[in-house]
Amino acid sequence: MSRPAAAPRPVFLGAEPVERLLPRASLLLPALEAALADFSRGPGGGVVQPVRTVVPVQKYGGFLGVMPAYSANDDALTTKLVTFYEHPTDPAVPSHQATILLFDPSNGALQAVMDGSVITAKRTAAVSAIATKLLMPANSEVLCILGAGVQAYSHYEIFTELFSFKEVRIWNRTKERAEKFARSVSGPVQVCSSVQEAARGADVIITVTMATKPILHGEWVKPGAHINAIGASRPDWRELDDAVMQNSVLYVDSREAALRESGDVILSGAEMFAELGEVLLGTKPALREKTTVFKSLGIAIEDTVAAKMVFDSWSAEN
Repeated sequence: MSRPAAAPRPVFLGAEPVERLLPRASLLLPALEAALADFSRGPGGGVVQPVRTVVPVQKYGGFLGVMPAYSANDDALTTKLVTFYEHPTDPAVPSHQATILLFDPSNGALQAVMDGSVITAKRTAAVSAIATKLLMPANSEVLCILGAGVQAYSHYEIFTELFSFKEVRIWNRTKERAEKFARSVSGPVQVCSSVQEAARGADVIITVTMATKPILHGEWVKPGAHINAIGASRPDWRELDDAVMQNSVLYVDSREAALRESGDVILSGAEMFAELGEVLLGTKPALREKTTVFKSLGIAIEDTVAAKMVFDSWSAEN
């Protein structure tokens, strides 16, 4: 009696090949825009994606997130496993680490195991760039980045590629890390001693911190500014105070996720105006003349689309 044929061994793609194979912004952004629009279409959009499941690792102050999604339009099925730790004990270990599993949706076979940290950093920054393109005030000149970790670098890279800011400012709780960031990137960056100094007069503000209490206050935000709020991904964590949240037009990637995961949304009681996908569909307006907040939690379909693009690029080479 013959044995069934063994499934092909999955490909392993580490951080370096993933970074090389992930498309540049000119290709990544349109794919993510289409995925966000599909997601906001609801059941008819071809996206199946539950809200992230989070397992607390209380002993060590960490969390394990499980993020599955299926895109019928891209014919892609993935699960991302992501760990994040509030106070990493080893500074050499990143606070966020991720792995993405890519399956053949026709039979469930595992096709690839790939580094998810690069994809997470790049797709998060790309979605922030989409929100900024839609919502930032005309003739924006000053960019402010609060935080100096991995997401600060990925946001700086794509924002300086896509937009023409005359001034970039950075603040970090540990000033040495902000100074290291300023030395490491390609263009001039002003290191600020306080959030207030960094944020005042900025047209676009990006918050990419591990803060659990508000660091950005409404009195420091220029009327009409656009804010991308990336951190504070737990229901009891905050980056933005009530004044910011309640005096801005609030956009999110997922209403359901924001109501379950975002302390900035839950604790402020701020009303969500639209999902980003609804703006891309044209069913909700982009109110760029108002002060706007895009609360990004990062949704699994973004990882699915990016991982499929990486795997397709690898397949074309092999």
